[in-house]
Amino acid sequence: MVTGKGGGRPLVADRRYPRAGASAQPPARKSPPPKKPRKPQRPRRQHGLVVSVVLFFWRAIWAVLWRVTAVGALILGAVVLYFYAQLPPMTDLLDGRARGSVTMLDRNGEVFAWRGETFGGQITADTVSKYLHDAVVATEDKRFYWHFGISPRGIASAIRINLSEGRGAFEGNGGSTITQQVAKLLCLGVTYDPQLWKTEAEYEKDCRAGGMWRKIKEVPFSMAMELKYSKEDILTIYFNRAYLGAGARGFEAAAQRYFGKSAANVTAPEAAMLAGLLKAPSTYAPTSNMDRARDRAAVVIGLMEEQGYLTRQEADEARANPAQLSKAARQKMGGFFADWVMETTPDYLARDTTEDVIIQTTLDQKMQAQAEEALKWVFENKVKEGSKAQAAIVVMSADGAVRAMVGGRDLPQAGDFNRATQALRQTGSAFKPFIYAVAMDLGYSPMDYVDDSPWSINVPGSGLYAPKNYDGKFKGMITLTQALAESRNIPAVKIQELVGRDLVKQVATQFGVAQNLADGPALALGASESTLIEMTGAYAGILNGGSSVTPYGLVALKLKHEDEELFGQGGGIGERVITERAAHALIYMMTQVIEVGTGTRARLDGREAAGKTGTTNSARDAWFVGFTADYVVGVWLGYDDNKPLTGVTGGGLPAEIWHEVMVRINEGVETKPLPKEIPPNTVTPAMGGYEGTYDPNDFVQPEDVPYFDGSNPNQPGMTEDDLAEQILNEVLGTN
Repeated sequence: MVTGKGGGRPLVADRRYPRAGASAQPPARKSPPPKKPRKPQRPRRQHGLVVSVVLFFWRAIWAVLWRVTAVGALILGAVVLYFYAQLPPMTDLLDGRARGSVTMLDRNGEVFAWRGETFGGQITADTVSKYLHDAVVATEDKRFYWHFGISPRGIASAIRINLSEGRGAFEGNGGSTITQQVAKLLCLGVTYDPQLWKTEAEYEKDCRAGGMWRKIKEVPFSMAMELKYSKEDILTIYFNRAYLGAGARGFEAAAQRYFGKSAANVTAPEAAMLAGLLKAPSTYAPTSNMDRARDRAAVVIGLMEEQGYLTRQEADEARANPAQLSKAARQKMGGFFADWVMETTPDYLARDTTEDVIIQTTLDQKMQAQAEEALKWVFENKVKEGSKAQAAIVVMSADGAVRAMVGGRDLPQAGDFNRATQALRQTGSAFKPFIYAVAMDLGYSPMDYVDDSPWSINVPGSGLYAPKNYDGKFKGMITLTQALAESRNIPAVKIQELVGRDLVKQVATQFGVAQNLADGPALALGASESTLIEMTGAYAGILNGGSSVTPYGLVALKLKHEDEELFGQGGGIGERVITERAAHALIYMMTQVIEVGTGTRARLDGREAAGKTGTTNSARDAWFVGFTADYVVGVWLGYDDNKPLTGVTGGGLPAEIWHEVMVRINEGVETKPLPKEIPPNTVTPAMGGYEGTYDPNDFVQPEDVPYFDGSNPNQPGMTEDDLAEQILNEVLGTN
């Protein structure tokens, strides 16, 4: 079929047969639905130019902002996950010390000093006192249990405070959460590298540094910690690693250091004082300033009350009964002694130890207090107010065990310089006993005579040397005992030249005075330098019968929680230097120094004592060293800048300090005589070893010279005339 050219409808074949059941008639055409009327279109709103520009930029900024935020979130998440993977188990982070600790015990086993960073042992947030747990949270981060490591509110508040006080936004208050503080204690996971930091102190300083960049780095690390550890785990790390002053690392060490108890047992006021240390450990340490520590503790108690950790009644009770230091913490003595022990202990077990070390020492805390009290009393009662003179004291037993040590007076800018062990000073006449020790050892007697008259000696290379006596006078023929008792210079030089300088040097060195001894005849007058502890140890050698002594403070050293000793006693009695008989003769001579000589101010009522004064040129140093049967005490007085003392000699203030120390430390001690002996006089000494021109008249003992104090120690009832007759008979070989 074709369509018509007219373009009408296409021809369609008629359906021949109707559908079943349908009518044969064609279906009626449906009429199209009526068209809905169109709504009138609103006219498009026309924006102003400014609004259009703003909208354009806002859409652009928003498009960038959400993309940057998304990228930043992804980066932050990646960094957090990185730190999370790097964080070790919580138990590996509890001991944050770079060094170990040294705990010192006195002779009775009581703690008196700590060195290094003490660590009391691992504690947890569950085992510490509830008061301490709550005090830390209330003080450092009251929203600790509600944030995820950082507190924007806290940071904003810190910035506001810093700016209001004229500081930089991130200088001063940091607004750090406890988690952020722990992150800083962990140095954000950075370990010590000696190639990056010269010292561990620089490493620690870098770890504690503030600033915006540090804050930014703290954020992902803190969030990683919140993911890795529980809140109580983070607190546990904090409790163990926080530095709390006085060398205490962690709250257990601090509780032991200040209160002598575990952190599990501290009371509310003690917990408040410990928590208060977190702000500034050195400033608020109770051992440094108790009033300041208590004021800070009161602030912490107020915060605990405000946040509901303490009731009003509990807070009032805590404020009314502030924390008290333990007996050990109150002891501010023995610091110089402790420093000396550290110096005499191998570094790897002392200053550089990585272990916790316990050192048993020889210190007697009672004697230490008595020595300090004696020095203070003399300066308060015998010295003009405002004096800047320094002093040092050493107390030891005859075997060299140091019982007390005062390294200097507590004066402004005095520093930690230990004048008892570090100050090399000329010894003056305190050196003379070593000359007479040689003479006694060669067989001379305290009763032998020497001529105290003007005298000179030619020193090769130096010319004529003519010693002078301190008082400018001459006594003529006197015994060796009188020469030492009155500290006569001319006789001392004569005896030295007689016995030989080299032998004097040898004996002095063997006794422990080994600091570059002078070569000329001035050796006899103490031109050489020594320390107080060396001189005291040398005198201890005389007391113990003539054997050398090495002063010591360490008795035993062991690691904490172990019984086996790594080191034993660090000194004591050594080899014999002079005979016991010679030592006892010298002791007798030295008793006369105190009884009738230059040291009468040191005399002790009812107790024998021996010693020697010493005064150097221009009185730059004044000494008194002496002993009873039980203790040796050395005293030095002078100025740190070496300027002369005014009106002071060894027989003055040093002798008085010595006396006050001896009276106190011998209180209640049984009185015992000194081991002394007076061998028979030798009439004319042997001439061996004498350097220079020898004049026999210097040592001849004429019958008209009386014994200087009017008695003969060998025969107490003998008169001066009897003694003179005895001497004459010995000279003439008659009865």
